[in-house]
Amino acid sequence: MPQAYWIAHVTVTDEAAYSKYAALATDAITAHGGCFLARGGKAIQKEGRAHPRNVVAVFPSLEAANACYDSPEYQEAMTHATGASERDLVLIEAP
Repeated sequence: MPQAYWIAHVTVTDEAAYSKYAALATDAITAHGGCFLARGGKAIQKEGRAHPRNVVAVFPSLEAANACYDSPEYQEAMTHATGASERDLVLIEAP
């Protein structure tokens, strides 16, 4: 089964609330087999709209990444991200 990537581009608008999201999301992602490949750090925006924070995580499968997103643990984390950030998130199956 192919792995999958969780790619998020984020602009944080409320650091305190977003830090709560990040802590809970980290636990949910790792509990579902996710591993961070990039989290913040320098980026060079070549096309499209830039976000100051970019995150890439790898999961064992697209199903695992989707199950993580839909999980009660991650949805609890999202209560802290909503209103505290502008986000784009895509789950992509690796070739």
